Amino acid sequence: MSEFSGVDQSFLGWLATHTPTLSGRTSRAARVMVAAFEGWSDAGDAATDAIEEIARQTNAELMTELNQDDYYDYQVTRPVVTRNADGTSQIAWPSTRVFHSVAGQTQPDQPELFMILGTEPSLRWRYFVKEILDYAEEWDIDAIVITGALLADVPHSRPLTPSKSSAHKELRETLKGYAQPTYEGPTGITGVLTTASASRGFPTVSAWVTVPHYVAQAPSPKAQLALVRELEELLGLRLDMNLLSDDAAAWERGVDELAGEDPDVAAYIEQLEKARDTEQLPEASGEQIAKDFERYLKRRNDDDGGTASQGEGTH
Repeated sequence: MSEFSGVDQSFLGWLATHTPTLSGRTSRAARVMVAAFEGWSDAGDAATDAIEEIARQTNAELMTELNQDDYYDYQVTRPVVTRNADGTSQIAWPSTRVFHSVAGQTQPDQPELFMILGTEPSLRWRYFVKEILDYAEEWDIDAIVITGALLADVPHSRPLTPSKSSAHKELRETLKGYAQPTYEGPTGITGVLTTASASRGFPTVSAWVTVPHYVAQAPSPKAQLALVRELEELLGLRLDMNLLSDDAAAWERGVDELAGEDPDVAAYIEQLEKARDTEQLPEASGEQIAKDFERYLKRRNDDDGGTASQGEGTH
């Protein structure tokens, strides 16, 4: 089996024991591709901002760019003019870039990261995805993580917990909180890439964060923070969350103030809060009742010095 440096836990631990050895491979860190795209799948820019933050903290450098002229309709996704201090201008074209973070650069057990950051393309999606996955094979990528953000009826004042899924059964059994994908309907480039990467045989997981629809404008630092925390745990990173936490707290206070100025908005948020709190109440499921009863029997057995269970076994 392949040998990876780093912690033997969860995602990285699974890769270390389930990724086949390739010819001539020496012991190395896990190589993980992480992707996020501006546009339809990036409410509040939370996903792309999260990947940019990870790229910054892991000292990632620009590795390559996909050929934007093949994939963008510039009447749909227009280039942007910016001005320099001397009045001269420059054009920022929509593009898809790959940033590379060397394994162990900021911490000994850091995996090698290849971060795809771009604008959702207008054209030739199948070729676009094929180019990304051809690179993944060329770079000997071990797994692919795809991120997104969507607008939802969620209150800003409650945790914005990412939803996590994988079509890979063994990965779902290993990773805490990952479910089998169930969504059917229109999709963005993230959905196409997720399906194609799994079909090409890459272990693939998705992590999506919700953004309150009544504060949909970018940035959305609380959603960004939630996704960064999820990826930090998944990828075995150690990131500085202080600035992000401060930004998230300031954002929440700002939304509180705006909501306080509009009774209708405040009432709507209160309704969302009640619905969320109700969802999170513990339920007395049959499985939970059985577990509680087992714990009760164990405590009684311990209190009786083991005589209770012994007596029950004689009937």
